[in-house]
Amino acid sequence: MSVIIAVRRTAVVPRGGAFQHLSVCQLAAPVIQSLLKQSGIAPQKVDQIVLANSLAGGGNPARLAGLAAGIPQVSGISIDTQCTGGLEALRLASALVDAGAAEIVIAGGAESYSRRPLRAKTFVDGRAPEFYLRPAFTPFPDRDPDMTEAAEALAVQFAVTRQQQDEYAIASHSKALASQASLRAEIEPLEATDRDIYTRNLGRKLAARSPILAGSVSLVSTAIEADGAAFCLVVSEAVAEKLNIGFRVEISHYVSVGADIMLPGYAPVAAINQLFADRPQTDRRRCIVEMMEAYAVQAIVCLNETGLNHQRTNLAGGALARGHPIGASGTILACRLFQSLKTADYCQGICAIAGAGGLGAAMLLTAKNKLQ
Repeated sequence: MSVIIAVRRTAVVPRGGAFQHLSVCQLAAPVIQSLLKQSGIAPQKVDQIVLANSLAGGGNPARLAGLAAGIPQVSGISIDTQCTGGLEALRLASALVDAGAAEIVIAGGAESYSRRPLRAKTFVDGRAPEFYLRPAFTPFPDRDPDMTEAAEALAVQFAVTRQQQDEYAIASHSKALASQASLRAEIEPLEATDRDIYTRNLGRKLAARSPILAGSVSLVSTAIEADGAAFCLVVSEAVAEKLNIGFRVEISHYVSVGADIMLPGYAPVAAINQLFADRPQTDRRRCIVEMMEAYAVQAIVCLNETGLNHQRTNLAGGALARGHPIGASGTILACRLFQSLKTADYCQGICAIAGAGGLGAAMLLTAKNKLQ
C-alpha cells in the first residue's frame, strides 16, 4: 500500500513576480530537498521523481529537478496532462510503489508561467513571435475552445450568474486570508516569499469592477497565471513503519476520465461520480474537498452536480485566491488536503480537478494513525 508521509510546496506567485527568474527545476529543487530533510530520508534512497509540467517547452524537467536537488541516480519521469498532471503524478507514484517497482517516490509538479518559451514563428504579415501558452487540446480546429470561453459556456448551460461567481471568489479569498498563518506550515520559503501573495481582502465593490473576460466570467472569478511547485513524498507502508512515521495519508482511489471537449470544466463531475461508484462505502457528504478553482463557475457547477459538501470544500481558500501554476495545481490540492486531514477532525477527503481537452481527475485520500 502506498502512503503520503510528507508534503511541501512553494508559495504561489503571479506571473512576473518574485519567481520570474526561476526555472522549473529551480522552483522544484528546494521543495524536494525540504521534503527529504523533513522525513529524514537520504537522497540516495529515492527511487524515482515524477514531475508534471505543461509549459517548460520539452525535455525531461523531472531529471533536471533531480540533478538540481542532489538526486542524480533517478532518471526522472515528466508528464503533461495539463491541469490534471499534479494528481496524475501522484497516481503514477502510487502505482510504482504498489507494484513493488519503487519504495520511495517524490511526485508533484512545477510550473513557470514567467519563463514559458518564446516560440519563434515567421508570419507573412510581419507579426511578432508569440509566447507559447498552450498546445492543441483536441485535433479539431473548430472544437478546441479557449478555456475562458468554455467556462462561459458552462455558466450559460447551468445558469450561473456573474454575481454567484464573484461571491464564490470573494469567499475563496476570505478563507485564504484567514488561513495565511496555518498555510505557512506547508510552504517552503523561496526568494523571501512564504505566503501566497495574491490573496487579498476582496469585497463586492472591487469584484464588481473586475474586467469581463467572457460573458459572465470576470478576471476576479478566474485563477491567474502563476509560478510555483508542489511535491509529496510517496512511500510504501513498510518504509513508513521503518521511519516510525505516525500520521500518513493513504492514496485510496483515483479516477481520471476523458469527457466533453467543449465543456472541460464539467469533466470532474464524471470522475468524482465514478470514484464514489467504485467506493460506495465512502460518504461524499462527510468528505472534505479540495476542488480546483480554475474558474469560479467550474467549481460551483462541479460541487452542485456531485452533491459534495460546500461547507467542507477548500477550507483555506482555493486557486482563485492563489493562482494557477498548471502542472503544480493538482499537487497543491493534495498538499492542502493532507494538511487538513492532519490538523482537522476529518478522516477522508477528495481532490478534484479539470483539465483542458475535457480531462477530469479525482483522488480519494484517507488519513491513517491520526491518534499516534
